[in-house]
Amino acid sequence: NMTMDGYEKQAQLFRALSHPVRLRILDILARQEACVCHLTAVLDQRQPYVSQQLATLRDAGLVADRREGTLIYYRLADEHLARLLGEGRAVVEDLGGDELAFPAVPQQALDNCPCPRCQSQVISGR
Repeated sequence: NMTMDGYEKQAQLFRALSHPVRLRILDILARQEACVCHLTAVLDQRQPYVSQQLATLRDAGLVADRREGTLIYYRLADEHLARLLGEGRAVVEDLGGDELAFPAVPQQALDNCPCPRCQSQVISGR
């Protein structure tokens, strides 16, 4: 049935989004591309767990990656995703009523990240 194909595809998208850690990863990547070690430090999660969530997002076509030396950098695959995340946040805030916390990236997480990008920020004092 052709009419359901679009809805099934949309359901796949929302299934990939239906996890708080994956949403947070996408939120981080909406600001800048990041390597796994950076995401691991920011999320305060173990690397295999973060890699597993990234694989789900990559399989859903939501993130793209590129290799730079030994590091792999992840980014949003589509700029509409950033807007979708913002709209989702707005709906949740409208429905929730209360103040909801969307935690910022803790500064010490960047200090703990070994990737060259974070280390250059640490050295330059941002």
